[in-house]
Amino acid sequence: MYTIPFQTIDWNQIETTEYKGITGMAYWQTVLLDGLRIRKVVYSENYLADHWCQKGHIVQCLEGEFSSELENGETFTLTKGMTYIVSDDLSSHRSVAANKVTLLIIDGTFLKPNKQNKNE
Repeated sequence: MYTIPFQTIDWNQIETTEYKGITGMAYWQTVLLDGLRIRKVVYSENYLADHWCQKGHIVQCLEGEFSSELENGETFTLTKGMTYIVSDDLSSHRSVAANKVTLLIIDGTFLKPNKQNKNE
């Protein structure tokens, strides 16, 4: 377990990095702590992620609406105030947004599957 001292994040002071989707853009502001990544992410309208992601996340929809598509064909729509959670390597998923959406995304080593003996 890691320890993180009390701190605040002023997102106005965090640099924004742009990532091109198949369509649209994603704008990330990222804070890295030991074993933890915290991002404020904005998807532009008509955003479609350029990859299927296997990484685990905790995703909170702060503003707008988006869909998380799973590679198996399932789709989940999240609106303001909703959250999804998934561990690493448990799904292939990607984000789709018709309109601008703002998310808070947390991921890190705590989302890796437990490697202990399953018989315990």
